Amino acid sequence: MKLLLIYCRQFGYTPTIKTLELASENISPVQYQNVEVAFIQVEKEDEERGNEVEKKLVKNLKWVCGKNQVNKIILHSFAHLSESKAEPEFTKLLLDKTEERMANAGYTVGQTPFGYFLDLQVDAPGFSLARVFKNI
Repeated sequence: MKLLLIYCRQFGYTPTIKTLELASENISPVQYQNVEVAFIQVEKEDEERGNEVEKKLVKNLKWVCGKNQVNKIILHSFAHLSESKAEPEFTKLLLDKTEERMANAGYTVGQTPFGYFLDLQVDAPGFSLARVFKNI
């Protein structure tokens, strides 16, 4: 798994093109303020690592939220950090489980629409931990 974490003063998206049949319909644009955004590349080998990779993902998300003093996080499936790609169904399930675990830990959690290309609005300040890359 590859993980790009970006703290954003403002983050928003507008769905543009549906790319997967399993994707939901009628998705509206959304805007967030003071939020950590996790660009997550789930790789093929993660399918065999299951719970281990999920636990490491949650641990990294909690760590970066603590460092940037936020309790709001957006999970974004981002298949552009590696050539290795997990099956879409596995990726979506992992994101859903991660959302549940983070919510149960007291975080406000959202996901960008799975299976869409999105127009993104990113306002990210330039300080040390505003952008973090992890290879899990």
